[in-house]
Amino acid sequence: MHVTLVDVRVKPEHVADFIEATRVNHLASVREPGNLCFDVLQSPQDAGRFLLYEVFGSAEAAAAHRQTAHYLKWRDAVADWMAAPRVGVQYRRLYPEAEESR
Repeated sequence: MHVTLVDVRVKPEHVADFIEATRVNHLASVREPGNLCFDVLQSPQDAGRFLLYEVFGSAEAAAAHRQTAHYLKWRDAVADWMAAPRVGVQYRRLYPEAEESR
C-alpha cells in the first residue's frame, strides 16, 4: 500500500482552473489498475488550499501514475497556478487494514 497526501496551494485567480484540471486528472487516475483511492479535497476556510489523497497498491503503481499522459498534462497545466510548491508526504496505512494483510 502506497499512500501520499499532497498539499497544494493555488493562486486565488486560478482556483476554478485548478479544480477543472484536477477533475480531469482524478477521473483518469481512478481508472488506473493500481489505484485504490484518489480523493481531491478543498479547504472550507481557504478556497486555494487543496489536499490530494492518493492510495496505490504499490510504490510501482504510484510511480507509474506519475508517467501517465493525464498526470503529465495536469502537472504541466497547473504549474504556473501554484502559490507555493506542492508538497507530497508519504504515509503507511494502518487502519483499515489492507486486504492482503487480513
